[in-house]
Amino acid sequence: MAKLVRKAPRSPLWIRLLESNVFRWTAGVCGGLILILVGIFTYFWITHSRMIDETLARGPYNTSSRIYAAPKSIHVGDAATSDELRALLRNAGYGESKSNRMGWYNTRPGVLEIIPGPDSFSENDGGVIKIDGGKVKEIISLRDNTPRNSYQLEPELITNTFDQKREKRRVVRYEDIPKVLVDATLSAEDKRFFQHTGFDPLRILKAFYVNLRSNRHSEGASTITMQVARNMFLTREKTWKRKISETLITVQLEWKLSKEEIFSYYANQIVDMGRVGSFAIRGFAEASQAYLGKDIRELTLPEAALLAGMNQQPSATNPFLYPDRAVKRRNIILGMMRENGYITDRAYAEAVATAIKVTRGTSGANESAYFIDLINEELEKHFSEHDFTGSAYRIYTTLDTELQKDATEAVRIGMAEVDKILERRKSKNPGGAQVALVALDPQTGEVRALVGGRNYAASQLNRALAKRQPGSIFKPFVYAAALNTGLQNGAQTVYTTSSTIVDEPTTFWYDGKPYEPSNYHQASYGVVTLRQALSRSMNIPTVKLAQSIGYGNVASLARQAGMGNARGTPSAALGSYEVTPIDASGAYTVFANRGQFSKPYWIQSIRDSSGQSQFDGKPVHKQVIDSRVNYLMVNLMEEVLRSGTGAGIRSRGFGLPAAGKTGTSHDGWFAGFTTKLVCVVWVGFDDNEDLKLDGSQAALPVWTEFMKRAHNHREYRGATYFNAPDGIVSVSMDPATGQLSTEACPTKITEVFITGSQPLETCALHGGSRAVAQVSGWDTPDPQQPTEADVAAIKAPRRVVKVKPPPESADKVPQQDPQAKPEPNKGFFGRIKDWMK
Repeated sequence: MAKLVRKAPRSPLWIRLLESNVFRWTAGVCGGLILILVGIFTYFWITHSRMIDETLARGPYNTSSRIYAAPKSIHVGDAATSDELRALLRNAGYGESKSNRMGWYNTRPGVLEIIPGPDSFSENDGGVIKIDGGKVKEIISLRDNTPRNSYQLEPELITNTFDQKREKRRVVRYEDIPKVLVDATLSAEDKRFFQHTGFDPLRILKAFYVNLRSNRHSEGASTITMQVARNMFLTREKTWKRKISETLITVQLEWKLSKEEIFSYYANQIVDMGRVGSFAIRGFAEASQAYLGKDIRELTLPEAALLAGMNQQPSATNPFLYPDRAVKRRNIILGMMRENGYITDRAYAEAVATAIKVTRGTSGANESAYFIDLINEELEKHFSEHDFTGSAYRIYTTLDTELQKDATEAVRIGMAEVDKILERRKSKNPGGAQVALVALDPQTGEVRALVGGRNYAASQLNRALAKRQPGSIFKPFVYAAALNTGLQNGAQTVYTTSSTIVDEPTTFWYDGKPYEPSNYHQASYGVVTLRQALSRSMNIPTVKLAQSIGYGNVASLARQAGMGNARGTPSAALGSYEVTPIDASGAYTVFANRGQFSKPYWIQSIRDSSGQSQFDGKPVHKQVIDSRVNYLMVNLMEEVLRSGTGAGIRSRGFGLPAAGKTGTSHDGWFAGFTTKLVCVVWVGFDDNEDLKLDGSQAALPVWTEFMKRAHNHREYRGATYFNAPDGIVSVSMDPATGQLSTEACPTKITEVFITGSQPLETCALHGGSRAVAQVSGWDTPDPQQPTEADVAAIKAPRRVVKVKPPPESADKVPQQDPQAKPEPNKGFFGRIKDWMK
């Protein structure tokens, strides 16, 4: 019988599969794929980690340079409160933390302690300011604990520089962001931000459910960390690779940074707050200034909710353009804050009932937009080797923010008046007239205020840099060149303020071509003195004067005063060669500064991120006119404001000692000054269309409004009379004869002369005893004595006529003449013969 053999039991199927070659091959492949995936993941992880580290190391956002105004000083007795001073310090970069590199402050009841940091503008020691009753009671220096009369505050931050995208932001730390704004932002964007690890599973499920029901993408699930990852490190293209990178970066940010750091990056960089004017506003801090005109640390609950609600749709909820939408969105955020337990029902009700109060930024960024453009152009032109948009330079300027506000307000008020006049005259463009205003310190040339147009948001063209015909504001340089003959050896004719010229229709030949200027309505005034001719802005006497002394001499003097386009032609005497308002203001520093030209400048200094000086601006001076001649010119221009075309400033309430000149071409001008400020105003159309308003109607109202406001500030309050230098004599004259007056003369006038050029004989018409001259500086040597012909001309009787006030357009500039060679000189007696016609 055969022996039975038992078969071994078969292994389970899963064991047989594990032992099969197919499984081994499959496992090998899968293992290899896993290793490859791990390798890929590791590569991308390391790559993204390095990218994040490099970005954070060099600064995740554009650390652009900052532009500061000129420093201010506070004096004992000044009106001030602790809140106002703290606001100024905060806007200058100070804080309450002692680690703040710019500086820090400490407040106690009635006391403000200021400690500058290593990045401070000045090297001042700290100070203690005591305030009582809304005024500065005492200032104590912390260097030696001694009292001081004043203390220089840190320059106020105007704005940061901007790149071609014209993005503006103010970088703040998390500690500077008020809790109410953090709560509002979390309610609007990511309420579980401080609990999750970069991803919010509950929000993802909710978004999936909502989008599924609505059959469209109506709700997102991005957290604040995801938004930082997406917008700070990646491009805007929507691909699967970008989504993977976003996920990796989100995880790494949560690993590398604290929640507070992530939120500060979001608040400074990611938040899009729309546009104000031509600028893109980035970050809550810049938005707080741009829309609310206040520091971010001062935000109230309704204001914080307003800003937090703008982020998703900044254009549609812009409070300047759509206040109703902004309020509706703000109230939604307030409701979310109440639901999340951040505010009470009572706080919610009070906040919802609060009206929004938006205002253009008070830091000067909006009022100073044209000035900021001027600064940026200067940086690009002369400091191109420096990266101001990518490095934290500090640019300190000459701007006085208080004067800038005054200039902005003066333009608004004055141009409203111009609009009404143009509307009454049925102008084709009644609201289209533009304006420029430049105010500077005549002693230094520092530009203190600048307006380049009526509305920067509507037009960024800076009219302060636009070249236009200056009209009659150029005439003082003709008269200055003429009066300078009193100091020249061998001058054929010596002109004084009482010299006479015949105002009558005259043809001037130049390069074989006629030039026939005229006064307004072809009016002629007969024999007039230089004082009358300038104060009434007569054209023909001015061209005659320029012809007599030489057109080239007039042009040379103007070029020395910074008006580089001036040429030696007849029409130049009437301001036919173009200048910019900045050029004109610089030229008028000559008259306000005893004949010394102060070149305009607007950058005081530049420092790099370490505080090292890269540039220091210094005043540039040049003596252009002798101080005695200059005093005569100032005296003549005072007459313009007393009885001439500029007399309107007195009727408008400006009573301080001042001098100036109106000007009219196609545009209206007014250039004037005190001992403290020079201000030039231009009004006209951008297309050079004839404004059909003279300077006294168009520019003078703006000038007067500005100067009235400007001289209320302490720095400019002490405007004084213009003092005569040594070598000036003041005499009493009879206007009928031009000779020294006597007791018998029925009418007397006082006239000023350079010593030695005054009249020498008493009035032959009325007789009597001689009047006594008042001389400034008897001890100074007399200038060159006049020739016998000059003395005879001075002694000769003169026919002086009373001149009626001219029409408002007396200083209108005729058409520019051709340029070429001058007419042959007729000589002294030839000119005398012409004048006596």
